[in-house]
Amino acid sequence: MPVFPLSSHRPAWTLLGALCLAGAPVCADESALDVNATLTAVSGLRVASHTLAGGTTGCTVVVIEGDGAPGGVAQRGGAPGTRETDLLHPLNEVDRVNAIVLSGGSAFGLDAATGTVRWLREQGMGWDTGLTRVPIVPSAVLYDLPVGNNVQVQPGADCGYQAAAAAKGAPVEQGSVGAGAGATVGKLGRPMRGGLGSFAYRLPNGLMVAALVATNALGDIIDPDTSRVVAGARDAEGKLLDARQLIRHGILFNQTIPPRAGVHTTIGVVATNARLNKTQVDRMALMADDGYARAIVPVHTMYDGDTVFALATGSWDGDANLTLIGAMAAEAMARALVAAVEHATSLPGIPAAGELPGR
Repeated sequence: MPVFPLSSHRPAWTLLGALCLAGAPVCADESALDVNATLTAVSGLRVASHTLAGGTTGCTVVVIEGDGAPGGVAQRGGAPGTRETDLLHPLNEVDRVNAIVLSGGSAFGLDAATGTVRWLREQGMGWDTGLTRVPIVPSAVLYDLPVGNNVQVQPGADCGYQAAAAAKGAPVEQGSVGAGAGATVGKLGRPMRGGLGSFAYRLPNGLMVAALVATNALGDIIDPDTSRVVAGARDAEGKLLDARQLIRHGILFNQTIPPRAGVHTTIGVVATNARLNKTQVDRMALMADDGYARAIVPVHTMYDGDTVFALATGSWDGDANLTLIGAMAAEAMARALVAAVEHATSLPGIPAAGELPGR
């Protein structure tokens, strides 16, 4: 079955891309460059980021239109900062999510979800309890406090409110914005800028799977198509060290003081327009988490709180093959991770991938 990436900016030498290239149709021609290739390509989703003054922290909100959608979560990092994730367990009752909030600011940034809840309530959106509608807003945070003035300023309720109010179905803004504004990667050495990235796949039959991620990893970001280090740990001269080589030679950290637990964390969302139940969406999140392993080295360490949320809007009425959807979600997530650092801009002392020699 051919797979159509919604962007032809990058080659598709992954398994799913190879399926497309093996078939007669072309994956994407030049006309596809103007197509929305981000999370909002999945109908029923709106996204916006709010970046705080100074441009080094913020939050990103995914709003689900109407009565919400089934949600799931996979959490494999050793130091998570989350809210409402227990609610997503298939054994628990509530099976609709109204928004997902990704935020910088470490545990302080969990307040951003409070603002999104307030905005949703004003719109009359939420789980109907009989007395009132209660907005269901799972969220996760990443640690960006060492960047800029983030020790003093973190995203709060106002950030979540403004991002929710601004959410729209246009292509997602990527790079050094929102939850990815203070993100960094490659902290086994001198770090580089992380960011917010997104990517979407569409099959000819209308099935869509997409990802959105704030890339803030301890490890390097690896292009899964070429195995090239896109952004990561650098030595004193600014040269990429390649975390894979450090690991193979037993060199865990190129720092005097090892990283502390909870100071990294990559957080993201995958979504499909297929009709899935709560248990199936949870499996989708679990499979999508493999996208982290394809593009981050090392991943799921004791210093990361890596979390993936999943949503199924149900606007496509075809037969949903959960294995295919989960595989596509992992591919989309890996590409979104790479997109995040490719779109990032530099800060003093923290270069972006586009500034490396030969890029």
